Amino acid sequence: MKKEPMTVLFILLNILIFLVVDFTGGSENTVHMIECGAAYPPLILENGEVYRLFTCMFLHFGIYHIANNMLVLFVLGQRLEPVVGKLKFVLIYLLGGLGGNIFSIAMEMKKSEYAVSAGASGAIFAVMGAMIYVVIRHRGKIQDLSVRQMMIMAGFSLYFGFTSTGVDNAAHVGGMVCGFILAALLYHPRKSSGRSMWKEAPESGSFSA
Repeated sequence: MKKEPMTVLFILLNILIFLVVDFTGGSENTVHMIECGAAYPPLILENGEVYRLFTCMFLHFGIYHIANNMLVLFVLGQRLEPVVGKLKFVLIYLLGGLGGNIFSIAMEMKKSEYAVSAGASGAIFAVMGAMIYVVIRHRGKIQDLSVRQMMIMAGFSLYFGFTSTGVDNAAHVGGMVCGFILAALLYHPRKSSGRSMWKEAPESGSFSA
């Protein structure tokens, strides 16, 4: 809580909302999920229920969905938040997630194929995109992460999404791109005597999730 308060807050908030939704009607009940604020393009575009672009980020379809998302958020959040700060981390998470959802709806409109969607993955991919930018700014390595490790992680995450069914890949791609852009706009590391203030990890360090 002291080192990464916003990461912990987002995880706890997602879990709390999941439990409430699951006990009041089922987190895998599509109708109930729509009632709780899941995204559905016709309701957003025709009824003006724009709030769903935000509320859907805190809803999950089943225990596996939320467990996977919260694990990735924990791994990335505890590395990104201490570097960029609490406020910028919140902006990257929320605005990146919104950007991913907007891109997803744009793709669905283009195909005229609408689906009910929910999940924090768009926001989490925004954190991933921001982390890639931060690592690049720190000459290819920060803490126990390198650009190569981040690109492999991002590549595998996108690959599993595109090879799985029922996954909103447009939100993933849109979130990652938005996160990268937001980090470029918000994160400007200070330097002292030509050297980065952030301590680099030894070359032998490795990352696992």
